[in-house]
Amino acid sequence: MLACGKSAMKGLLLFSSMTFLLQGLCDCPEKCFCHSSSNSVDCSRRGLAEIPPDLPPQTLILHLQNNQIHQIPALAFRSVSRLRILNLSNNSLSNLAPEAFSGLQHLQVLNLTQNSLLSLESRLFHALPQLRELDLSSNNISYLPASLGKPWETLTMLGVQQNQLQHLDRELLEFMPRMKQLFLKDNIWKCNCHLLGLKLWLEKFIYEGGITDGIICVSPDTWKGKNLLIIPHELYRPCTLPSLDPVHSQNQQPISAHRGEVTKPPENHSSGHQVPLECEAKPKPRPANLRHAVATVVITGVVCGIVCLMMLAAAIYGCTYAAVTAQYHGRSLDQTSESGKTGGKELLDSSPA
Repeated sequence: MLACGKSAMKGLLLFSSMTFLLQGLCDCPEKCFCHSSSNSVDCSRRGLAEIPPDLPPQTLILHLQNNQIHQIPALAFRSVSRLRILNLSNNSLSNLAPEAFSGLQHLQVLNLTQNSLLSLESRLFHALPQLRELDLSSNNISYLPASLGKPWETLTMLGVQQNQLQHLDRELLEFMPRMKQLFLKDNIWKCNCHLLGLKLWLEKFIYEGGITDGIICVSPDTWKGKNLLIIPHELYRPCTLPSLDPVHSQNQQPISAHRGEVTKPPENHSSGHQVPLECEAKPKPRPANLRHAVATVVITGVVCGIVCLMMLAAAIYGCTYAAVTAQYHGRSLDQTSESGKTGGKELLDSSPA
């Protein structure tokens, strides 16, 4: 009786396993391979032009690289809400709907390398609260918004290599308190005053143990081929506002260098974007703080003067002491010689004739 019960239990388990496997095979999209053990779906190198609509809901890892997908519509991944890793590299992506990744509350790794992206919507990553790694390398991105939402607060790795970036707003980097790896090389970086904020952030980032591949300047010619991090801060001057028209130039307030106040750039009301500030090359390096330099020279001079006076006083004291000592010893020798002569004469006088 007991043996029959065990056999029935084993048969039930085997039937359940086979049912699960058959269900997984039935749910697997055409041209894709589904691995039930790892809950991963491999649809790479299948010539796909769109996201498969019948993805298994239990999918954790989805490979869609090396296809011909041009765009991702809104809610394209709504059936795989448990997804952790999404690989969309080496496609022809040029358009991502603002809600393309909506529903992916658990996504941690997103690979968008080797596509044709030109820019990113500021709302694109709002639906990814647990995003840890984002790779945007090898695209044509020329601009990143100053803020891309709260998902950047959990980001630990960001790659924007081989794009068309000239500047990167420091405000965006301030939204990445957990960042550990930042890859920036092979862009067309313009190393002027607009990049000074990025330089200061990178110096602090590296000091705190962050890893980066650095920024090599492409322009201006003065810094072409140079590493941004080795250019001294003193060679940057504050950005100045461009003169848009005579009326605006008359009303424009200069930058107050002493008070540390920077005039905000004017906005182009027709387009809604800010007019970029202009930079002027600094003719030659100057001290970072002239007051501190002058104070240092004055203090050094005063200290050296005091030391010289003390040395002079010591020399005078030494010479005086030597002279007095010599004079005292001279008198003692004279007295000794005179007493010797007197004693000699008395001995000669007292001797018998």
